[in-house]
Amino acid sequence: MAKLETLYDTIGGQPVVDRIIDSLYKHIGVNETLLPIFPDDLEESARKQRLFLTQFFGGPPLYSQERGRPLLPHRHAPFEITPARRDAWLQCMHQALTEAGVEEPHFSDIMGRLMVPAHRIVNTEEPTTKNS
Repeated sequence: MAKLETLYDTIGGQPVVDRIIDSLYKHIGVNETLLPIFPDDLEESARKQRLFLTQFFGGPPLYSQERGRPLLPHRHAPFEITPARRDAWLQCMHQALTEAGVEEPHFSDIMGRLMVPAHRIVNTEEPTTKNS
């Protein structure tokens, strides 16, 4: 019985995931909306994201082997994830996929798959401003 090809396989495996992560964190590192919830050194965050995306795309279960179940809302609970921060992260991912050379239909598939966890980790409303 032949192994079914995963999204991880069809986009090019770990080299493409690595390009996505490198580009993603280049954009996160200059995004004023996201920077307040990230540490000064993005290396460890990028490493964990690499493990997660590898597994999320159907590659080796690296994230679960090291960190257990993803439990994304729980793991993101300490951080104020607003709708604006969700949208900023998704925009950074959009740019990263473009720069990594991910083409259709995989580009839209990835963005669609990431929408669910991105929406699930929002845990803070946008601050309201009062007009005086």
